[in-house]
Amino acid sequence: MAKQSIIKEVSKPIPEPVLRRLPVYYQYLRKLNLESPREYISCVRIAEDLNNLAIQVRKDMEFTGAQGRPKVGYRVTELLKAIEIFLGWDNTTEAYLVGAGNLGFALLGYQGFKDYGLNIIAAFDSSADKIGREVYGKKILPVKKLPDMIRRTGIKIGILTAPASCAQELADVMLGAGIKAIWNFAPVKISVPAGIIVQHENLASSLAVLSKRLALLLAER
Repeated sequence: MAKQSIIKEVSKPIPEPVLRRLPVYYQYLRKLNLESPREYISCVRIAEDLNNLAIQVRKDMEFTGAQGRPKVGYRVTELLKAIEIFLGWDNTTEAYLVGAGNLGFALLGYQGFKDYGLNIIAAFDSSADKIGREVYGKKILPVKKLPDMIRRTGIKIGILTAPASCAQELADVMLGAGIKAIWNFAPVKISVPAGIIVQHENLASSLAVLSKRLALLLAER
């Protein structure tokens, strides 16, 4: 089925909360399609199962351009495809990973990225005992080769899993060679020029929130 028959052109800006909810809907629909296949699903059913509001689900789906039917809902297969296309998961995007430590190894081994159109094709590190190794089928190359590789391949996404002490320096190297978006797992925020996309993933902050919420929960008992 052509993309045009699934989604319509969306020109309005997309709020970040919507972008964070859409993958949740996608995972839910995929799981439902495997465990209890159905042709159609309503916003009410999605909202009930995900503890959300039906009107919120409907508004979120409008961003994808998915077309529902009155009193019937969305065709599940078309809704899944609409979300895939809207989020760009229908086209594989290649990326380089910089910093082959424990977290880097874990990301290299995560097969789920393929479901979301991301393919890490190589990793880079400055440690002599890691360079030349193959991890989950991905070669670890010396950082000094990174700029030339970016320029030659035209890859635009960099995944940064380096220590805080060298994160900004490595980010600058990537940006100078043509990287346009950085997924930053380093334990420090990096500065980027205007027009560059950076997504910070602060594991320490997430753990702090989790720990505090757990402490509050236990205190109530």
